[in-house]
Amino acid sequence: MLSSAAPKSDTLTETQAVTRNAGSLASRKVWLPKVFYDALPYFYLTAGFAAFFATLYISDWFWVLPHYLLFSAACLHLGVLVLRRRKRPDRIDDTVDD
Repeated sequence: MLSSAAPKSDTLTETQAVTRNAGSLASRKVWLPKVFYDALPYFYLTAGFAAFFATLYISDWFWVLPHYLLFSAACLHLGVLVLRRRKRPDRIDDTVDD
């Protein structure tokens, strides 16, 4: 027997309502036009290569150099990952109907 002396309120406070709406906003799927969706991995690859080659023109060891390298590695990794997932054939169920 679990009971509470405090009555339960059915209405949400403003803070709870904003928190609930923010959670659903973060978990919603993003819709992109097909042109942007198709160009997204190539954008990542281009940004990664551009950031990598930009590090070649930095003459001194500035604090920004490791950030450029990390950004370029992340973009290249993400671009290759997205391309591999899109090029992968759809999985076929191995269930046999009798």
